[in-house]
Amino acid sequence: MKKNTGIWIDHRDALVVSIEGDETTVLHIESGADSHFKPSGGWKSSGTSVAQSVASEHADEERRKHQYHAFYKNIIKILGDSDAIVIFGPGEAKTELAKEMEHAGTFQGKVRGVETLDRVTENQFIAHVKDFF
Repeated sequence: MKKNTGIWIDHRDALVVSIEGDETTVLHIESGADSHFKPSGGWKSSGTSVAQSVASEHADEERRKHQYHAFYKNIIKILGDSDAIVIFGPGEAKTELAKEMEHAGTFQGKVRGVETLDRVTENQFIAHVKDFF
């Protein structure tokens, strides 16, 4: 029996819906990645505030990039036995996941689409995945 899987993903979390025959499985996965919001801090004793801000921003971005990579790897493990996959999401995370899957090499021909979809409820997403397949 074919296992069709739909993923709704952004940088905060993912909703994975797998449909196999009449059985539907739903998983919620949180990325655990740091948010982009940083409250403003005080002055440091050395360097300009702009230079410190840029260096801090770069380090934060690198950390988030590694956190996203680990998040995508976790999702890829979960998708391992899927026969057909469709990826939805509002931002860049959907295409980043698709690229990670392409690099993994085990999903050749399984990704049926990457589409933009704003945040939806769990039931709306289940219906959306069923309609897709």
